[in-house]
Amino acid sequence: MAHSLSSKKRIRQNQVRHIRNNARKQRIRTEVRKFTDAVHDGNVDLARGTLSQVSRLLDQTAAKRTIHKNTASRRKSRLARRLNKLAAES
Repeated sequence: MAHSLSSKKRIRQNQVRHIRNNARKQRIRTEVRKFTDAVHDGNVDLARGTLSQVSRLLDQTAAKRTIHKNTASRRKSRLARRLNKLAAES
């Protein structure tokens, strides 16, 4: 148990940030799931629209340093590759 005021404050700050970061990551997972569902259904137009939303969300989350910018870039690249593969098959 923390005793000093500064360490108690640090614990409170970490709890708030933990909740906020988890919410951001969950939002990313939800949007990626929408993209994946569109890809599985073969809906190229919906997948394109969802990819732009996911890319924007990943960039915003990386800007807030919830995830690393290279992680966001890598995930965007992988999703774009999946979309390009789907578009080539159609």
